[in-house]
Amino acid sequence: MKVTDFSLKKSLEEAKADAYLMIGDIHNADIYYVTRFLASDEFMYLQTGAGKEILFISEMERGRAEIESRISNIKTTQEFGYREKIKEKKDASIAYAACISELLLGEEVKKIAVPYDFPVFYSNYLTEAGFTIVPIKSPFRKMRSVKRQEELEAIRYSQMAGEKAMEAAIALIEGAEEKEGILYVEGEILTGAKVNSVIDHTLLDFGCEAEETIVSCGEDTANPHGTTDGPIRANAPIILDIFPRSKKRRYFADMTRTVLRGEASEKLKEMYETVFEAQKKALSMVKAGVQAAEIHTAVCDLFEARGYHTYRSGSKAGFTHSTGHGVGLDIHEIPGVGESSFILEAGNVITIEPGLYYPEIGGVRLEDMVLVTEEGCENLTRLEKKFVLKSYL
Repeated sequence: MKVTDFSLKKSLEEAKADAYLMIGDIHNADIYYVTRFLASDEFMYLQTGAGKEILFISEMERGRAEIESRISNIKTTQEFGYREKIKEKKDASIAYAACISELLLGEEVKKIAVPYDFPVFYSNYLTEAGFTIVPIKSPFRKMRSVKRQEELEAIRYSQMAGEKAMEAAIALIEGAEEKEGILYVEGEILTGAKVNSVIDHTLLDFGCEAEETIVSCGEDTANPHGTTDGPIRANAPIILDIFPRSKKRRYFADMTRTVLRGEASEKLKEMYETVFEAQKKALSMVKAGVQAAEIHTAVCDLFEARGYHTYRSGSKAGFTHSTGHGVGLDIHEIPGVGESSFILEAGNVITIEPGLYYPEIGGVRLEDMVLVTEEGCENLTRLEKKFVLKSYL
């Protein structure tokens, strides 16, 4: 990775700013993207109009940063008398802001571009110290939308772990026994919480984690983000949506399968088949140069042609969300596959996840993650789509 990969020259020129400044921690995807460094405590990244980059961290992180970070110009809080400033100002945050101010003065920076989510406290402090703060749209979001080879490798790894977890969840459901409409495993009621636990444990085996995994059953599936902690029912749709992230490599993956243990109603079968066809249609359209909105419109058209509702008519049931989204260091990145002006580019990683949701029937969603190419797309999701797992005859 080259320093020039992260040139902010155009953004800084438009903002008429001397430098771009970010403050964040382990949860800030932009900072990790540009520095390849993670820390639980806040640290700072600065790039000047001349392209000079500075990583500003605590002294205790210097050794690790020298090994892990792509930034060679590392400065620490100790160099700016952080501990002395804490004693003087009686406040660690004020002391840290004072160190940043001193660093900026040393770099002859006066007008600073910052991301929209820049901390208000630091913005106010620097403004009072005589600096001009200009919030701008993150210049890294667009860069992040086109994945490099090492990023794709990280995404593929998370996807592999997600598929292992999905396989474990589906196997648990398929192997369950039915008693009076409820699924049991080894004599105990199978719950959504138990399925979620199996997913979590499988992901941990591969060094991955997932927050807010969706395991929903029956009427809960009519809510796209509904969850079921209690009993999993037979003859009812079960939505499994897993979006794991590698704890070490930090990249997400995303996939959804809808399954049913037992007998499916004709309405559910028709819904599943329609969602499957909508996804197939969308996948066939994915290609560099295609406007994402065209794909979304085609999905809505297909649903409506088959008699299902979409939000385009104001309906709160049927197809009620976008067709997909970008995936990377955040689970939702650009380009969005909805009513947007995004033009797909080779290197984008997006999901295609049409769904139908009706309170009186339940919900069905299928989600694959694909890599956009010049000629079409590569489906990064290998797991089969199988709705009915087993019938009771």
